[in-house]
Amino acid sequence: MKLEGIRILDLSLFLPGPLLTQMMADHGADVIKLEPRGAGEPNRSIGQTRNGVSVYFSNTHRGKRSVQLDLKNAEGKALALKLAASADVVIEAFRPGVVERLGMSYEQIKAVNPGVVYASLSAFGQTGPYVKKPAHDLATEAYAGVLSTNLGFDGKPTIPALPAADMLAATIGLSAVLMALLRKKDTGQGDYIDLAMMDSLIACLPNSMGSVFADKKPPVIKDERIWGGYAMYNIYETKDKKFVVLGASEIHFAESVLKKFGREDLIPLCEPPPGKNQQPVREFFREQFVGQNQSYWVKWFDDVDAAFAPVNDLRQGMDDPQTRFREMIIEDGEGNEHIGIPIKFQNEPGGVNFAAPGLGEHNREVALSLGYSDSEVDDLKRSGAFG
Repeated sequence: MKLEGIRILDLSLFLPGPLLTQMMADHGADVIKLEPRGAGEPNRSIGQTRNGVSVYFSNTHRGKRSVQLDLKNAEGKALALKLAASADVVIEAFRPGVVERLGMSYEQIKAVNPGVVYASLSAFGQTGPYVKKPAHDLATEAYAGVLSTNLGFDGKPTIPALPAADMLAATIGLSAVLMALLRKKDTGQGDYIDLAMMDSLIACLPNSMGSVFADKKPPVIKDERIWGGYAMYNIYETKDKKFVVLGASEIHFAESVLKKFGREDLIPLCEPPPGKNQQPVREFFREQFVGQNQSYWVKWFDDVDAAFAPVNDLRQGMDDPQTRFREMIIEDGEGNEHIGIPIKFQNEPGGVNFAAPGLGEHNREVALSLGYSDSEVDDLKRSGAFG
């Protein structure tokens, strides 16, 4: 696999960092999760469990090794630094300043591992007026202005279904780490990556900044191209209180749909720009779709060249034939479902190790690999170094 031979020390908790490192584990990296004393990784105990393991934890920690250390213990910190010295990559996602107090900052690790690639993921980055503010995904989206665009049918901001700041920090962070590793091959030098969730959100708005940049004003959400301004790019309710989507605003799709409805007169109104001029078409679609059940419309659109889709619930989405064909839901030997691998290489494809590590399961194994003897490992355990 692409990342065989790469060792990752993962100090991060919750979602962005663990997801980043799991994607690397799926492609062969040796990911060692350093868990704090006590209960360890918080998402071990968040949400529903399956065979005694939270689904959240298994979705972010499969194929990793777990070492639980007390970094306030001198022996525990010494072991952690030895582990960091053996790593190609270190990932942390604490509030700025915390890793310095723990003795695991970039400068502290660089002193024992000059070529390390070290990534810090945080809500607002390591600099700026918000550097000390606590925040998870929702507050970060609110500050960035993204939440203001995520409106419910009542026109008010609603909690997004996808934690975009977390997910974008994970995926952009993966790109950054791989860039740094690629460069290190040529130069031998590592690097420090300062990645902010808020920065990641803003970087992913290139198609939404028209009025913001051109007019210096916030957009009128319901009139914008991708937020409901186009009749052909919208969500419509059906008779059975379900929903369907028209998801492409190009005029040839409008022609296909409106010709079948016998309303060619509405086609010119589907031309750009989006906004109020398309209201008659939106009203027509609302009246039509609410007159029949969702299943009727699925059949009706079967021979129509349009980006139509039923709004699946999340269970339906996971059972969708496209999802299953692409192996984005896979099952282990016990029939438990897991999220598949999205990066599909033709050569050296990734592979899934379904096992999620027990808390501190690999304490002894990792310590022995770092040169500790069996008796020294026993001493570490007695001293409380293993948390």
